[in-house]
This record gives sequence, structure tokens and C-alpha cells, in this order.
Amino acid sequence: MSPRRNRPRRDDAPHLDTDRVRQGVASVQQWRDGDWQVRGISGGASVKTYRCPGCDQEIRPGVAHVVAWPADGRGDLSDRRHWHSGCWRARDRRGPVIQRGRGAPRYG
Repeated sequence: MSPRRNRPRRDDAPHLDTDRVRQGVASVQQWRDGDWQVRGISGGASVKTYRCPGCDQEIRPGVAHVVAWPADGRGDLSDRRHWHSGCWRARDRRGPVIQRGRGAPRYG
């Protein structure tokens, strides 16, 4: 026999907005190149492969990352970019990514 429950159950708890939980909450961040809307994407909500503009590497499905787009309101959906979280934080300290051909040397 289990002990008696003396506390009332809380059925009046606020319900979570599942879309907001899945997509993250957008915030505005200020950088040298302007203001950016930034939203964190959890690993569970990431279902497609993207290419990070900071390191030119793939962001695989299931990897938590950041989506950023200009906050000025002049852009559209094509202005959104998916970044590794570390690449987004380090974007002021890095130079532009140099696109190299397959035959180019890897280092140097």
C-alpha cells in the first residue's frame, strides 16, 4: 500500500508553447556590422544540414547552433544564416573564410 498524498496536484501550471520551445527565443545582439536577431536552435530541433559561414564546415542534424539575420527588418528568409555557436561568438576575432579549391594546399 502506498502512502497517502497530502499535497494537492497542480493542474493549473502554465502550459509551454511548444513552437517557442522548439525554435528558441530570438534576441537582438549588437556587433560591429550592425544589429542581428539571434535565435539558438537546440539539437533536437535541428533536422537539416547547414553550412556555417564562419568556418565553412557543415552543421549536421542534431547539433545545437545559432541562426542569425539582420535586425533592421530589411531582410527576408534568405538572409538567415546558421552558425556554430562558437563561430558566432568568435566572428569579431576571425578574418574572412578563404574558399580554397581541392588542389590548393591545406596549410600555409
